[in-house]
Amino acid sequence: MNLSKELTERGFINQFSSENLEDIIDGEKRTVYHGIDPSADSAQAGNMVIWMMLKHLANNGHKIIFLIGGATGMIGDPKPNTERELKDKVVVEDNVVKIKKQAEDFFSDHEVEFVNNLEWLENMSLLEFLREVGKHYTINELVKKDAIATRLQSDTGLSYTEFAYPLLQGYDYYQLFKDKNCTVQIGGSDQWGNIVSGVELVRRKEQTEVFAITAPLVVDKTTGKKFGKSEGNSVWLDKEKTSPYEFYQFWLNVSDENVFDYLKLFTFISLDEVKKIEEKTKDNPGAREAQKTLAQAVTTIVHGEEEVEKVMRINEVFFGKLSFSSLTQDEISVVKKNAPYTPSQNEAQLVDVLVESGLASSKREAKTFIETGAVQISGNKTIDTNLKLSEAEHGKYLFLKRGKKKMSLIEII
Repeated sequence: MNLSKELTERGFINQFSSENLEDIIDGEKRTVYHGIDPSADSAQAGNMVIWMMLKHLANNGHKIIFLIGGATGMIGDPKPNTERELKDKVVVEDNVVKIKKQAEDFFSDHEVEFVNNLEWLENMSLLEFLREVGKHYTINELVKKDAIATRLQSDTGLSYTEFAYPLLQGYDYYQLFKDKNCTVQIGGSDQWGNIVSGVELVRRKEQTEVFAITAPLVVDKTTGKKFGKSEGNSVWLDKEKTSPYEFYQFWLNVSDENVFDYLKLFTFISLDEVKKIEEKTKDNPGAREAQKTLAQAVTTIVHGEEEVEKVMRINEVFFGKLSFSSLTQDEISVVKKNAPYTPSQNEAQLVDVLVESGLASSKREAKTFIETGAVQISGNKTIDTNLKLSEAEHGKYLFLKRGKKKMSLIEII
């Protein structure tokens, strides 16, 4: 299968600036670039779609340039309904360093060139910008771009600062074409207007055709929300912001509606293998094999095999398949961070601990839960309403579980 067909079948392709995609990526090996503005100190799961697409292109022999917008990050592309807050230069510079390190780790198995558009935009004078770039655009075409048109119709209006953003990004493409023979830019579908502005600038200044490709924004089919910082559901690639355990759990808990799309986009599992997993899931949906495969594969790509093994061990503790005694202190710390947690005195009554942990609303209810077999201690059911929790018998850490989903980590102190 050629690359254009595979990328299309995996769901990577939204728009492209040629009669057919094959002309762009199935023929000569090209230099491809993608830009990300450092609006935060970490990339998030939504960015991974483009990053995975870059890996597919690199695996196919194309050269990759990763641009981090140290200059454009101080401006920001127009939001749909509000003016962006300008970030301090020191903050932007710090974000550039952190995202570059993240991307270097993500692409550690590929030769990727990193550039910062501050290199060519910082010392460009206003007169030079207007003469060399501004004269190649008309107001008529700029106001038709979706992001600008939307803002012009809003109550907030649009400042000249954000209005000029497509020209800045267009100049990035021109600069990379001139210096590095870059002929393809890829980005999210919301960047189509900005990317095309670069295609047009190169054509007008150099009478040469270069290309644009966008990927669709990832949308959760069950909620209608996209992956993104503005949606309040960010899953960060930085393990200090989203721990490997939380990252793994996010993918483990995706819905059946989304999981097969995500297997195609966020992993390198072959399309044939995805079909096999889909068939197995139809036969035994309760096993959630697709979600487990997805969580393991994506977490390995972002955090590495060692972190995945640690996460899976911790998961087994959560579900009573592994005891705390087998965990390292670091792993126990991860469990404490990610589980409902309740400290308890040695020899405390089980009914009291159930109430203190919120697993029961009263002692009477706690006794009822115990008597009906709804309470487990580290995977073992108990019906003893007089039971005391002791470190000697139960260990320093134990999982108290009521029913199928309610649980708390208990630390005997």
